Amino acid sequence: MSGAAVANEFAKMRRLRVWLIAVLMTLAVLGLSLFTVVSSPDFDPGSPGAWNALLAGMSLGIPLICPLLLAVIASRLTEVEHTGNGWLSQATAGITPGVMCRAKLVALGLVVTVTTLGTGLLVILSGKLLVGILAPPPLGRWTVFTLCMLAVNLVVLALHLLVSAKVENQLVALGIGVLGCVLAVFSQGLPTAAAHVTPWGYYALATAADYGGGGYIAVDVCYPSIIALAVVIGIAFALVTDRFDRQEA
Repeated sequence: MSGAAVANEFAKMRRLRVWLIAVLMTLAVLGLSLFTVVSSPDFDPGSPGAWNALLAGMSLGIPLICPLLLAVIASRLTEVEHTGNGWLSQATAGITPGVMCRAKLVALGLVVTVTTLGTGLLVILSGKLLVGILAPPPLGRWTVFTLCMLAVNLVVLALHLLVSAKVENQLVALGIGVLGCVLAVFSQGLPTAAAHVTPWGYYALATAADYGGGGYIAVDVCYPSIIALAVVIGIAFALVTDRFDRQEA
């Protein structure tokens, strides 16, 4: 994969308004996180556990918003290849379908990384400046939570790129995105073992806080499982896109 292939994907993204979708993703998750605080009658900004409410809001907001919007950006960046015969035209220039898929993952992965990390930072700033939480933020737990959510987002993005590249009808990819949102939210009420069944269930494993005992409490993030998922999907993505390289565009 060359830098030119990645730069080409960034050029396509400017016309497809991918960054606008990323901003909408950030604002939606931020809004849901703040809604968790304002809708809780027991919330106390002076409580030592006040940050758990925002963490719980993000733990719900990201699974509710991200799977569908990740499907949208993956579909938009891949649909242009189907409609404009981009697979063939790029192959004649030496950029095979597998290389294009890997370049799309790198380019969109950078967007998703900036969006996810930026959302985590904005929620912290909002907790201090807008909500007025007095206790210092739990930066260690917040960092682990954000990185785990980022890992799951990148996994879901990789899967949607493969689906969008393989299936020309992008309604299929968007339908899977809607189903992913349902599975991600539904998995939060399932046992830990059941959450491992689908990639979207790993959003529940990255949850850092939840409601219990009359208030929001901290929850351990299952980061070993999320690391294992990222490794497995990373290898699978490399193998599948390598097969794309041996096929005709």
